[in-house]
Amino acid sequence: MKRVKLKVLGISYSQTQSGAYALILVEEDGERRVPIIIGGFEAQAIVIKLENLDPPRPLTHDLFRSFAAEFNVSIIEVMIYKLEEGVFYSRLLCSNGEKELSIDSRTSDAVALALRFGCPIYITEEILEKAGITITPADADSSADNDTDNLFETGNYRFENYSDEELFKLIDEAVKTEDYERAASIRDELDKRKKKSD
Repeated sequence: MKRVKLKVLGISYSQTQSGAYALILVEEDGERRVPIIIGGFEAQAIVIKLENLDPPRPLTHDLFRSFAAEFNVSIIEVMIYKLEEGVFYSRLLCSNGEKELSIDSRTSDAVALALRFGCPIYITEEILEKAGITITPADADSSADNDTDNLFETGNYRFENYSDEELFKLIDEAVKTEDYERAASIRDELDKRKKKSD
């Protein structure tokens, strides 16, 4: 069974399911992308890590990471091993230094944990062939700006008229109230401004 290493490209709104998000994984040494529909909570857990936001209280995946660390358990890798009726199935390969154990997991949770443990994510070539979408260079060029703008867009927030200083205050407020979607949107606006000024 050939395995392909993936990396997290980002999160976007699902165009097919209202209130859901698409987790976009891309092969590390290729152009195929795997979109996986996930819920809002899981999307939030992934975006928080991708955006390096620091919640005032630990979220479930952060709690799991701390708990595992206390007992010297680490996740070695995540493996997406099955696709059935549009649902992806994953396993966490865990180790305590003496023993390795494979644990079933939802793929969204597995990716959120992989980001926290810094471990690789793999998929079988067979599943990648079935579910992968290839973006041609022409497609990538024509949609590059839209992909960047929409990748972490998590709400219809408008921040163009705020100063940078006001936006930093708004991020702090959003994190304190645990409105991570709003915080991610503000961070995106600041990132856009930084790219324009560079």
